Amino acid sequence: MRAITLEPGKRDSLRLDDLPEPSAAPGMLLVRALAVGVCGTDRELVEGLYGAAPAGRERLVLGHESLGRVINAPPGSEFSVGDMVAGIVRHPDPVPCPNCALGEWDMCRNGLYTERGIKQADGFCAERWRSAPEFTVKVSPVLGLAGVLLEPASILAKAWEHIERIGRRSRWAPRRVLVTGAGPVGLMAALMGLQRELEVHVLDRNKSGPKPALVEELGAKYHSQFPRLVFDVVVECTGAPGVIVQAVSGSAPGGIVCLTGLGGGQHVASFDVATLNQSMVLENRVVFGSVNANLRHYHGAAEALARAKRSWLDSIITRRVPLDDWREAYERRDGDVKTVLVFED
Repeated sequence: MRAITLEPGKRDSLRLDDLPEPSAAPGMLLVRALAVGVCGTDRELVEGLYGAAPAGRERLVLGHESLGRVINAPPGSEFSVGDMVAGIVRHPDPVPCPNCALGEWDMCRNGLYTERGIKQADGFCAERWRSAPEFTVKVSPVLGLAGVLLEPASILAKAWEHIERIGRRSRWAPRRVLVTGAGPVGLMAALMGLQRELEVHVLDRNKSGPKPALVEELGAKYHSQFPRLVFDVVVECTGAPGVIVQAVSGSAPGGIVCLTGLGGGQHVASFDVATLNQSMVLENRVVFGSVNANLRHYHGAAEALARAKRSWLDSIITRRVPLDDWREAYERRDGDVKTVLVFED
């Protein structure tokens, strides 16, 4: 079978390989790949910035945003042949830490987790892959190719869950939300904010292209400059230090800022820690980071996508690249929102 692999830590080692079929294991699903989403994490892996191959191997199968169809299911599982599914990215460490032992592997304490397509576990960018039922989620067939958005949506399902948990520390009645960044993660943040009947504003540097139209069609307000408003919730999806500083300063007293973006180490930020501290202490602000997701969040993401307008979800996918043209999927192009490598329509 064909699979896209790379040597972690080695720049431009990406290639299309012919690999053996995934090895059979008791109780595992066998899935035929339909599509794999490409994101900034994949491109950073291609650039050799991080990643780790499975033990005893030099190369890693890429791909963590999956969509596939079950072609063999173990007896007694909740899955059937023909089900559309996505695989969960992070798996608990083998020790396990207290959180992993409870199924909260997204909050792993000791860092010994694995991540498919990223850290010590093969990803989903292969024509066929296996997955344990407990690390697999059904995707509504109504979503079609847009089901590949489940993994990025799961990140925001977790972020919103934690925002609401923090909000319950006091009487909390949020009204206005700012999302910084109008990529797939930001758009999922905006979608879930609107599904909570909040007033949602989205900030992105693009003044043209598909992003303003996607935000407006969703029912949120688009800004190319930081709006002069105060926000009860900020979901920061860019990782840009300057935007983060503005996001914190633009939050209301008692406001919550959730950081979901990673900007890399190339930026150097300078800000007044004393002023930030005073602002957070005296006005009860909270700033926290959120990454990855567990099974509960994948199910929440599936519900959010099922409630979304199908044509809007389809519009997020701005490039569909067939496997034969796989190199094009990892190129950055103007106007891209979400690029998807398509194995089978």
